[in-house]
Amino acid sequence: MRFRRVAIIVLDSVGAGEAPDAAAYGDSGSDTLGNIARVRPMRLPNFRGLGLANIRPIAGLEPVERPAASYGLCAPASPGKDTTTGHWEIAGIHLARPFPVYLNGFPPEIIGEFERRTGRKTLGNRPASGTEIIKELGEEHMRTGSPIVYTSADSVFQIAAHEDVIPLPELYRMCEIAREILRGPHEVGRVIARPFVGEPGAFQRDNASRHDYAVPPPEGMLLDRLAAAGVPVVTVGKVSDVFLGRGVARSLPTKGNADGMEKTLAALDSASTGLIFTNLVDFDALYGHRNDVEGYAAALEAVDAWVPELLGRLREDDLVIFTADHGNDPTTPSTDHSREYVPLLVYGPRARRGHNLGIRATLADIGRTVAHNFDLHLEKGTSFLDEIL
Repeated sequence: MRFRRVAIIVLDSVGAGEAPDAAAYGDSGSDTLGNIARVRPMRLPNFRGLGLANIRPIAGLEPVERPAASYGLCAPASPGKDTTTGHWEIAGIHLARPFPVYLNGFPPEIIGEFERRTGRKTLGNRPASGTEIIKELGEEHMRTGSPIVYTSADSVFQIAAHEDVIPLPELYRMCEIAREILRGPHEVGRVIARPFVGEPGAFQRDNASRHDYAVPPPEGMLLDRLAAAGVPVVTVGKVSDVFLGRGVARSLPTKGNADGMEKTLAALDSASTGLIFTNLVDFDALYGHRNDVEGYAAALEAVDAWVPELLGRLREDDLVIFTADHGNDPTTPSTDHSREYVPLLVYGPRARRGHNLGIRATLADIGRTVAHNFDLHLEKGTSFLDEIL
């Protein structure tokens, strides 16, 4: 064992420039980090010190002469640009085909079967921003009791319901029914419960009670291998949902970035060995999908301000890997994910500093490196462990 603990911090949707095949996804010109920095200058002194601006040019951020971390980019190898695809690839899974998306809503046979089995008619059934469709249809939902079904350019079947109209247990059961229906060619990456509260004109999503129902990941991915070897895995945020809890010893759900940062520190305080796998979701959920450049930039600055506290909690034999799962450029007309490279910053008190890891062929290099560290093997990816020792 080279490092007793490894932390993967996924900055959800913080892409670092269009991938070579971005045009095939309609994402030419997408560059989440670069375009935000061009439009709204950011103060990111701690990420800059780690080597963020050494990875690639970023407006307003000068490269440092001696980065504290090793740095590079990872290219997406699996088809698709969604949460499940990105996290699975990190864990060593390459998809043969992308999860299906429904830019015109779900077909009648899916909605009809869902309504039959739940005993409720539905509203919506189209791609939409979650906050906007709740604002638009929430009052009708409260009057009729019909759940709001919507999707996005991501492979998701989302069900929004007011907690006073459809209690959480019923909403979760409806999601389980949808998950059973969405098989074969309609096997979306995730079914998501989207409960909300409040009165018309002031609805608020209850993100703490959100629940994701993912497709079961193939056997043998990183978390499976770690668990089989007795290496504990602690997840923070939605990571456990993305992997259906497989291989997870302890899951710490979060209410957003601030809570995720706090619980990551708590995990570091309590875990003596193993993997801590964190997702900081606000970049994507609150700002990328709403094209909120200011909110996105401010969220990056908030996480940057947290970095010294995180690094200060590390032991000599710890390693932390900052990365992302896809892009979501808030400066483009699209409000959905973008096909981008993701940044790679690898820091440990006794890890190699200032090493250029280059452009990695897949996000699976991260999982392969973690497996290598714990003397395990994954099929996909190339370990960079020896490069940082």
